[in-house]
Amino acid sequence: MQADAADHPHHDARVLALIGTGHFLSHFYMLCLPPLFLVWQAEFGVSFATLGLAVALMAAVTAALQTPVGFLVDRHGAMPFLLGGVLLMALSIAAMAFAPGYWAILLLAILSGVGNSVIHPADYAILGASIHPSRIGRAFAMHTFTGNLGFAAGPPVVAAMLLVMDWRMVLLLLGLAGVPVVLAILWQGRILKDQAKPKDRKAGPGGRELLLSRPILLFFAFFLLSSMAGSAIQAWSITVLGKLWGTPVAVASLALTAYMVGATGGTLVGGWFADKSTRHLVFVVSTTIASAALLLSLGLVPMPEWLLPAVAAASGLLMGSSRTPRDVMLKNAIPPGQMGKVFGFVSSGLPLGGAITPVPFGWLIDLGLAWLVFPLAAALLVASLFCMGSAQGAAMRARAMPVAAE
Repeated sequence: MQADAADHPHHDARVLALIGTGHFLSHFYMLCLPPLFLVWQAEFGVSFATLGLAVALMAAVTAALQTPVGFLVDRHGAMPFLLGGVLLMALSIAAMAFAPGYWAILLLAILSGVGNSVIHPADYAILGASIHPSRIGRAFAMHTFTGNLGFAAGPPVVAAMLLVMDWRMVLLLLGLAGVPVVLAILWQGRILKDQAKPKDRKAGPGGRELLLSRPILLFFAFFLLSSMAGSAIQAWSITVLGKLWGTPVAVASLALTAYMVGATGGTLVGGWFADKSTRHLVFVVSTTIASAALLLSLGLVPMPEWLLPAVAAASGLLMGSSRTPRDVMLKNAIPPGQMGKVFGFVSSGLPLGGAITPVPFGWLIDLGLAWLVFPLAAALLVASLFCMGSAQGAAMRARAMPVAAE
């Protein structure tokens, strides 16, 4: 009876509610600070560059620690790290309410980044073990979806709260909101399974050897290149559309919003497909190429203003649809008991890609080469596909080798 209950969709929904809420908070906390910059500048008298350091430190620490935390998750289990990470992340935000100076906010941002670094390795290790295999694609999709909702909710929620209370009370309430999430995970923790450990610890490659293997490095490159393309669109599409076609800021902003909404909704489409078909690589290649073609058209073809948001939304939908089959392909390439370190390592390519792109693409615009932004973003997406195809082939060969040896 217990096994039957664990196979029921209701069980998976409860798992996703717990894991997804923690993931929502991790992304929410990343973007709850920027709306406070003007208030902090007036209160602490610091520059905008210094203000940006709070978000940069949180993101950098998160990216840097995901892989080592992944090793710990695989060795000691995901649950203690998930609980500790969410609690540290939330209490760090709450403690900012008592900051005597901006230096304290920077230190607490680092601590919040430490807590945030746990989320991806622990979440994927638990989801891979707790969700029924027939629904793993939709589970990964909902995980990505809740994170995107956190990004979207952070700035407007903080801005609305600032209308009725001071910034210290805002951060205190938002930080303490994470404590019930920790208590809920503790209360319902029995439904969260941890990944099975390999029976033979010497079987398969070691941790460092696995991360430096050809399939995993190619998956990392795929995540990195696709993130670089997405970062270029998010950072510069409004500017480029204005310079190329004289698009008003309001229309260009609407096009970017449509792209982001499409990408968020697309994850759910990709999750459904990942569970209904095994042709993940074909789906990822076709949707990514179609998305790249639409991006290319935005930079090369004059369009009426009403059409720009529609084309951008379609491109985002196609790009978002490719994400979940990508995650399922990576899961299928990971040996038993290694989910934490591999997802921690590979997903660190996402913030890294976001950090690499804005400056050189901005330099191109400064040189009067704004027309290159959309073609280069499309080229990065196509280049990522070569990494994806090679990664899939290398993973299949790696899985076939032990069978051939036997």
